Amino acid sequence: MKKTMLPDCLTGLRMAGALGLLFLRTGSPGFYGLYTLCGVSDMLDGWAARRLNAVSEQGARLDSAADLLFCAAAMVRLLPVLWALLPPAVWYGAAAVLALRLISYGVAATKYRRFAPLHTWLNKLTGAAVFAIPYGLLTPWSVPICAAACGLAALAAAEELLIHLSCKAYDPDMKTIFGTR
Repeated sequence: MKKTMLPDCLTGLRMAGALGLLFLRTGSPGFYGLYTLCGVSDMLDGWAARRLNAVSEQGARLDSAADLLFCAAAMVRLLPVLWALLPPAVWYGAAAVLALRLISYGVAATKYRRFAPLHTWLNKLTGAAVFAIPYGLLTPWSVPICAAACGLAALAAAEELLIHLSCKAYDPDMKTIFGTR
């Protein structure tokens, strides 16, 4: 295997792991182990791509697809647990975040004629916070952890919408609304 294929292999590992989550009992050691492996592969694939000078648009698209698959699989497994645990206010907040995200993606699709997610610092921080939610379920602070992740997600979605509204061209590596790359 060529070194430059390593990032895509790590991304593929996350995709396979995401599918594997669907067959494990939520909260089991196997679930947490595979969930952690998926998260680690998400952190390593981008780092490996930059380190090996193997960054590509195809790799970025594959990474986004793997992120969506992992998120969807985790939600299928975690949604019943979260539904029973979280108060309505957190669900209303999550619905508002989803609406803001969809508006942002709609603006980007209209403006750039493509799916245009951004890799902002707030989006990355939101990803880390959302990733931590299953581990938070093991603590007595699970509701505040979920509420904080929802608040952070709202800030990230609002920032992404403002970036799409204010920028003339799509730049997936825009780090903040202030334009730092």
